[in-house]
Amino acid sequence: MSKAWLHREHFQNSDVIYDWVNNHRGEKLRTFITRPKAVPGKVPAIFFVGWLSCDSMEYPNGAGNDGFGALMLALIDKSGYATLRMDKPGVGESEGDCSKADFKSEIEGWEASFDSIAKYDFIDADRVFVFGLSNGGGFSPLVARKQRVRGYISASSWGRTWYEHMLEVERVRLTGLHKTPSDVNSSMKAFADFYNSYLMKGMTPGQVLVQHPEWRELWYDSPDGQYGRPAAFYQQLQALNLGELWQGVNAPALVIRGTADTIMSHADSEAIAEIVNQVHPGHARYLEVKGMTHGFKVHGNFYSPLIPTVLDWMKEQSKVK
Repeated sequence: MSKAWLHREHFQNSDVIYDWVNNHRGEKLRTFITRPKAVPGKVPAIFFVGWLSCDSMEYPNGAGNDGFGALMLALIDKSGYATLRMDKPGVGESEGDCSKADFKSEIEGWEASFDSIAKYDFIDADRVFVFGLSNGGGFSPLVARKQRVRGYISASSWGRTWYEHMLEVERVRLTGLHKTPSDVNSSMKAFADFYNSYLMKGMTPGQVLVQHPEWRELWYDSPDGQYGRPAAFYQQLQALNLGELWQGVNAPALVIRGTADTIMSHADSEAIAEIVNQVHPGHARYLEVKGMTHGFKVHGNFYSPLIPTVLDWMKEQSKVK
């Protein structure tokens, strides 16, 4: 565990409670609970489910240029809602090693954090919204399991298989490197087999490359994993059935994506809304913001109209009995 922070978050309209939950490995994971000031009685809550990277959900020095942080901090201070966040294993003050933590150990933490809502008597358990950011927006219904949720918000997220997502990421990346169409297609054929061995057959990238040394020039990341997480993390993401997960969601859903998002595609994000609406017509709203990036920026600045859009949607759902 890291040493205690020298600085903590401070909000004009909310107080912060620092707490802990445990995953099944016994690792203590830091949670952040905010309570709006001068609001009597029970209040609704937003449960944030975080992204893929090993970055903290705490912002003691403000969000800076971080669009995810800007969104969360604005909702904490302007919504009048309680909020809950968690730092995954090995992040911030949480015990463990994020670079080695698989998805199973992470989801156990999210589940324990969601269960901890019952500890806080100022939270209205019948008005809890789950807000999934990036990777977290894809699997966010897992954190609540069968517990009541008033609504789901998935922003810059995915609703297909991780294999499909990664093939699209690779095509966008290669095209951005100004490869010729011929080179892009040749590389995609190799990546299709590469990710099949890696994600479906349980091999690490390094093991795949031992068998196929001709692909070495294609691979740009670690032999043991990708984007700072171990191979097992992504193999467990691939094992998820998000179609089954989202078709079991009875609550309304707001799905948000920017047209300038180069990480989660239109198809990745829209899939969530399509699945929910197939089972419950009209329950999901898909919102695509022109020019907005994966990190909620337009022309380099945080897209502030996102805040009233989210607040208006939550208030609308809160009226539904």
